[in-house]
Amino acid sequence: MSGNTSTKRVLALDLGQARIGVALSDVLGWTAQPVGTIQARSSEQAIGHIRRMVREHEVGTIVLGMPYNMDGSEGPQAAWVRQFGERLAAAVPEITVVYWDERLSTVASESFLIETGMTGRKRRQHRDKIAAALILQSYLEHQRSRPARQTDGDLPSSGSEVSDEDQSS
Repeated sequence: MSGNTSTKRVLALDLGQARIGVALSDVLGWTAQPVGTIQARSSEQAIGHIRRMVREHEVGTIVLGMPYNMDGSEGPQAAWVRQFGERLAAAVPEITVVYWDERLSTVASESFLIETGMTGRKRRQHRDKIAAALILQSYLEHQRSRPARQTDGDLPSSGSEVSDEDQSS
């Protein structure tokens, strides 16, 4: 990551084997908007789509929904998300990759869509991007609730960063 990312947008991904839900923050980092889904045949193809979105929307951080088990442990799907995140960070070195707890985001997304009266087929079309927006909104609210971090004069760091954000408040 290079330079100050405070004015850059945040992109969230709800990773799935078939589809990736995508949400994008506003430039101030206050709200999350669902923007669509990526249906790619390979991780490389998905990363290509994401790379284009990063550049088009001036993204500084990508939040990957981390599918922790209910006990907080990581299962096989979480390992797959971490591998994807590492490949993404290597392919798009100007971004910071953050892993964020996504437990129950798909359930919450489905409940929301049922409440709106959407039928099953339409719900499937929207579920992943709504889940990504819920993940992103949680991340943005957590960032706003944290005290400002001390910086080293906004010196650029070298390379991309991959981290698990501290989600304890």
